[in-house]
Order: sequence, then C-alpha cells, then structure tokens
Amino acid sequence: MTLPQPYRPDPRILELGDSFYDPVAAAVFPGCTPRFLNLRAAQEVGLQDVDWARHFCRFEPLDGNLPAPLALRYHGHQFRSYNPDLGDGRGFLFAQLRDQADRLMDLGTKGSGQTPWSRVGDGRLTLQGGVREVLATEMLEALGVPTSRTFALFETGEELERNDEPSPTRAAVMTRLSHGHIRIGSFQRLAFHEDVEGLDRLVRYCLEHLYGEAPDSGAERLFALATERTAVLAASYMVAGFVHGVLNTDNINITGESFDYGPWRWAPEWDPAFTAAYFDHMGLYAFGRQPEAIQWNLAQLAGCLALLTEGHERLQEILEGFAGQFHAALASGMVRRLGLPARGGDEDRLVARAAVKALSTKACGIDRFFFDWRGGEKPTGESYADPTFAALADAIGDRRGTRDHPYWSDTEPCSMLIDEVEAIWSAIAERDDWAPFEAKVAAIRRMGEAMGEG
Repeated sequence: MTLPQPYRPDPRILELGDSFYDPVAAAVFPGCTPRFLNLRAAQEVGLQDVDWARHFCRFEPLDGNLPAPLALRYHGHQFRSYNPDLGDGRGFLFAQLRDQADRLMDLGTKGSGQTPWSRVGDGRLTLQGGVREVLATEMLEALGVPTSRTFALFETGEELERNDEPSPTRAAVMTRLSHGHIRIGSFQRLAFHEDVEGLDRLVRYCLEHLYGEAPDSGAERLFALATERTAVLAASYMVAGFVHGVLNTDNINITGESFDYGPWRWAPEWDPAFTAAYFDHMGLYAFGRQPEAIQWNLAQLAGCLALLTEGHERLQEILEGFAGQFHAALASGMVRRLGLPARGGDEDRLVARAAVKALSTKACGIDRFFFDWRGGEKPTGESYADPTFAALADAIGDRRGTRDHPYWSDTEPCSMLIDEVEAIWSAIAERDDWAPFEAKVAAIRRMGEAMGEG
C-alpha cells in the first residue's frame, strides 16, 4: 500500500528562462465532471486531498507552484519529416513537484485549450481520446513499461467536431503525471536555431533535475543516460506487445518514459508488421520496428548534442551500444514477465530467444502465452505441442516462479485488444455507462498486483 507523501512543489522549469516556453491560460469549460481520478498516483505526490476540479479542470495554480501554465516549445521529425512548427498545441505544463522517490515530476495537460502552437487546432481533447489514454497508461504501468500516468480526466460539457470520427463528440481535459516533458524535439529546436547556449542550459537542466547527475557532467553523459533509458523503453514495448503508433522525435522523452498516446494498439499476436496508426502506410512504426525507430530518433539527438562536444566519435559509440542494451533489456523483461527468477547474461538471453521463437509461431496470443507460461511450468494443450515450445521448456530448465495470486487461476488473461477498447467506449457513448471502464481499470490493477509477485 502506498503511504501518502507530503506535497513538495518544485517548479524548476523556470530556470531555463522564457525562451523555452510561453505562458498561457487554460480554456474555460462549461462543465467539470470527474471521469477518472488517480488517487494512487496522487498519494505519491501529496495531492490526494486537493480540490480536483479546481486544479485539474479549471487549472487554478497549486500552492507554491507555477503561477501560470507554460506551453513548451519544441520541433520534431514526424514520420521522419522535419517540422519546425510544433510545440504544445493543446496542452501545457501545469506544475512541477517531487514524488516519493524524490524525482522531479511534471503535471502536464491534454485538451486544455489553445496555445501559440495550436495552429488551426481547437486545443481540445475528445472524451474518447481521454478514455483511451487512461486505459493505455494503466495497462502499461501494470506491465512494467516506463510510462506517464493519467492523473485526472474531466468531461467538460463541450461538443467537438472531428473529421475522422463521428461528430459532434464529447470533450474532456486530461492531466498526466510524468518524469519530465523534455523531448528529443526540445533539443532539435535549439539546434535548428543554432542556440548553443540554450542547448547547454537544457543539457544541464536534464542532468541535474531529471537524472540527479552533476549538471556539468556533459552532453555525452546525458546521451549515454538517454540511450540506456530508451533501450529499456523499446524492450518493454516488445515484452508488453504494445505498439505506440507515432514514435516521432517530439514523442520521445529524454528520460525514456513513454507518453502521449494516440493511435496505440496491443498486438493480438507476435507480428512484427502489426501497425497501430491507420495512416502509417509504410509500417514505419510497426510493432517489430519500434526499436529501430527509437534508435533513429536517438541519432537525431546525437546530431543536436554534437554542437556541444568535439567527441563525435564517442556519441556514435554510445549510439551503437543501443542494440546491446536493447537485447539485454529484452532478455530481463521476458524473464520478468514469465515470472522467473533472473539469472542474467546468457541464461536469460537463451530464455528470451526461445520465448520469441515460440511467440513467433502464433500458436496463441501474446497475453495468453505469458499467462499460461507464468512461473515456468510448461502448460498442457494443443497450442503448445509444437517442438518450439519444448525448446522453450528446455531453456527455462528448473527455474520456477510463483503463481500464488488468485489472478493466475482466472480463465482468461487480462488483455487490452482493440475490440474491448471499442466496446468500453460504446457503453459510454451510447448509454453513458461507465461500469465497463471502471471494471477494466480495476482488473488491470489486479493484474499489476499479480505481476509484482515474482
């Protein structure tokens, strides 16, 4: 059980100066109906007793925090085409504070109104989009993926027009809790403008406040840290069977924490070509290409940081180390999701390779596979008759984990495939029935408890 923490405001972003952001005002909404309040996360940052609507729908400042919301400035590659006209277009940084691990955390928004970077957008969020992000972040957290967490979701009483879905549709405003909103695109903007002094300031900020390192550790050190963290992120996507959908450089956090969920999907089977975004015609961000996409984005960060160092060879060396770090993280992640005691090194890699081969047979879905093989005992049934599964059992050997939580006696594993997501939304859209949504969040958290056994 999480013990409540004291509220510790710490608005460090102001150290960067006003060239990094634009003060903005939140939209005034006609309604503030709470649809999701993350009391568990609130306890970790000392906000469990606040007036939620006042601060997370009307966005009145928290005590001792930012006096006004800040829309952050950044650029980015979108599907590998450079776009200098980005920035927080329908969100802002609302507050910064410390969590129970003394990490600097950001409370940022989505759907909170127009900013100087909105372009032709209305700055709003559909309620459906907000519901989907709650489901994504809850599931990812339960599966051990480093992710932002949905902190609050309020329905705002507005009706939105959208070209790509039935309209008018209900509107919402969302707040997310994350370990920083600094993206690779934040560095790209400074490099684009040849702002070397600004780059240095941002590097120092990230080292000191996001990584707890000496601020003068240097660009190479920051790049090494970001490479290691994003390698873990890429591996965790694969182990979870998750497809982010839009791994652009403005969607890659410098701390390696996943955020900003749009056209996400969980892959039903281990299919490297499975895509999430209907507009990803070339499969650039397909399930199996996500590690490649993240490493490509890191290469863009290296190009920015090269303006601060003469050690270009060292940056390249660090980048080339991504593959090894990814495979090590994939091995440990596979062993962890199988609920096996870790042994490290070649033994864990052997299990991971055997698991990927078994998953590649598509004899069963990803969630079913990990559910049935949890703890290391080879399950019975025709699905596992293929010799590939015998090889997996051999790789696991005598390693065993626990299956003591009642979840492991369920008939079906907890999953998040698109048909269920759409059914949850249909209940809300057609009957204003939130029971399936609330039941799913509870089921995901129960699974997360079970996953924490081994």
